[in-house]
Amino acid sequence: MNINPADNAWILVSTALVLLMSIPGLAVFYGGLTRTRSVLNTVMMVFTAFGLVSFIWILYGYSLSFGSDVGGVIGSLQYFLLSGIKLTDPAPSSDNLYHYLFVFFQMTFAAITVALMAGAFIERMKFSAWLIIAVLWGTFVYFPVAHWIWGGGWLSGIGTLDFAGGLVVHETSGLGALVGAVLLGRRKEPIMLPANLSLVAIGTGLLWFGWFGFNGGSALAINQVAVSAAFVTTIAAFVGGLTWMFAEWILFKKPTSLGMFTGIIAGLATITPAAGFVDVGAALIIGFLAGIICFIAVVYVKNKIGYDDSLDVFGVHGVGGMLGAFLLAVFAKPEIGDVTGVLYGNFSQVVPQIIGILAVGIYTIVLTFIIFKAVDGVIGLRVTQDEEIEGLDERTHGERLMNEPIKF
Repeated sequence: MNINPADNAWILVSTALVLLMSIPGLAVFYGGLTRTRSVLNTVMMVFTAFGLVSFIWILYGYSLSFGSDVGGVIGSLQYFLLSGIKLTDPAPSSDNLYHYLFVFFQMTFAAITVALMAGAFIERMKFSAWLIIAVLWGTFVYFPVAHWIWGGGWLSGIGTLDFAGGLVVHETSGLGALVGAVLLGRRKEPIMLPANLSLVAIGTGLLWFGWFGFNGGSALAINQVAVSAAFVTTIAAFVGGLTWMFAEWILFKKPTSLGMFTGIIAGLATITPAAGFVDVGAALIIGFLAGIICFIAVVYVKNKIGYDDSLDVFGVHGVGGMLGAFLLAVFAKPEIGDVTGVLYGNFSQVVPQIIGILAVGIYTIVLTFIIFKAVDGVIGLRVTQDEEIEGLDERTHGERLMNEPIKF
């Protein structure tokens, strides 16, 4: 047994940090961006997705993702309800960690991935439909893709790399959000004034802080790779934010706080797949490219095509995740993570990265389309026009963000 107490302490902290990213980080970030009359509904979409996916992760999700390989496509049900796992067992995927801790850490990744999609559907999706979609999408999209890359499936077999979730988390959630947004259709009032940009700032800070566990923890040990991954993550984040802000300033004459916050998240998403393989110089370039390319996707491509991805999940997470997965093959430095990229003379990593991006993308699009169509056919996806206009907080949950003061 190679259980390492220091490694376990770091991954337990990292698990808590990833939990913080969702509850309350993502909830606060999305809630602040939503119009006042649907803030609570948005927060509830994040909380319930996290809870439901965590439940099915324990039930069968961990087993399908990390159980013994079945044809390179899915894991077996050997760990159904975590059966056969003892508190003192080392994790098969990383024998320096307790098995339960590895299950816990990976659970937070699965849960936040599904919760991320909620930002594309706010203000117009039935809450009941969202709950069903969260379970189905986690089961049929996230769990298989996680197995393909992290659980010993076919993409890991051909050498596709994803350090902390550029493909498994960000590409899947981004493309799932895009397909769902297109099928849902546009909101009746597409121009949205954020309820509270101060909440968005707090949410951005919590997400950034939590990303230390997301990327640093993905080293699965407290070592030089964890330190490097955390460092380059922060570099890409502030470069992405500054790039987005200056792009707005140059083009639209106003450097907005919302642009800065969005650019930070774009930098974080884009560095994620490459964080354990690239150095500081590469992080500066990746952050800059994240700020530019995600900016173009959100500001120009989205408006040109006309889809209503309310909080730009695809433009930031989907585009950023795919971009980062490709840039990994370009900038991977052998001294960092034992992987050599194009910049250091190895072109062979490009092929498995492109195959991974395409395979995960096509699979996610097809399965998301089927899931949304099925749910729409059974219970419908959209709230009524009156509910949408009046807001979902009172109509769905019987609550208001701010109640009138009691007069005596």
